[in-house]
Amino acid sequence: MASLSETNQVLVEQKNFTRTIILNRPRQLNALSSQMISRLLELFNGYEDDSNVKLVIVKGQGRAFSAGGDVAAVVHDVNQGNWRFGAKYFWDEFSLNYRMATYSIPQLSILNGIVMGGGAGASIHGRFRVATENSVFAMPETALGLFPDVGASYFLSRLPGFYGEYVGLTGARLDGAEMLECGLATHFVPAEKLPSLEEALIEVNTSDPVVISAIIDKFSQRSHLKGKSAFHRLDIIDRCFARRTVEDILSALEREALSSNDGWISAAIQSLKNASPMSLKISLRSV
Repeated sequence: MASLSETNQVLVEQKNFTRTIILNRPRQLNALSSQMISRLLELFNGYEDDSNVKLVIVKGQGRAFSAGGDVAAVVHDVNQGNWRFGAKYFWDEFSLNYRMATYSIPQLSILNGIVMGGGAGASIHGRFRVATENSVFAMPETALGLFPDVGASYFLSRLPGFYGEYVGLTGARLDGAEMLECGLATHFVPAEKLPSLEEALIEVNTSDPVVISAIIDKFSQRSHLKGKSAFHRLDIIDRCFARRTVEDILSALEREALSSNDGWISAAIQSLKNASPMSLKISLRSV
């Protein structure tokens, strides 16, 4: 029998040896509040010592997995003089990221929608990341005066070539096919097949990643990059974003623009010029 319980903005569904965690702030695109992060940390800590839990699935209610951390709430607290609340928020969030990255139980994140910033931190570190045709990934921090945190310097630095530098500095949005191609996603499953995939996984009584991956493979399909995808421009990205400074990257892109009318280049230049200079420098160094 399945049971459903709710603690604030997090739903937990228990079926057999699988626990499905549902982020439940759809109107806020499942932006991670301090209550959500505390609850997620509590659940992940508890499951690791529970022999009845073999697989943890994380997904979002509505059209987003999670659009990121609830930074607005943190800023509000700081402006009210309650900076300790913000410090605890990030302490708990980074602790959750670390717990997921070192977790002994396989975590499967279903990224059927928006996954940005803190939402990436709560998913990309897991063993399995399923993208769909609805997936939209981005690390938009440099446009906000921040920098890609939540362990992003780890996963961005491991993308092909200098694609991670490009994604981290420009805040570029990637679709599901691009996520799979660059390794941010491990599988691509059409959204209409997700209920069947979840049903199949719930029947599994194992934490063996080989078995779990084989099940996901049955529902996976090849995804095709769009013609305008920046991943087709990896040679240009490598030439420009391999530079050691933000100024050199921008100059390299501007030289490329002189010999090409590719709208992608001008979009990348504009993104860099609109971002916080300090954020760009910190982001580049971290990746």
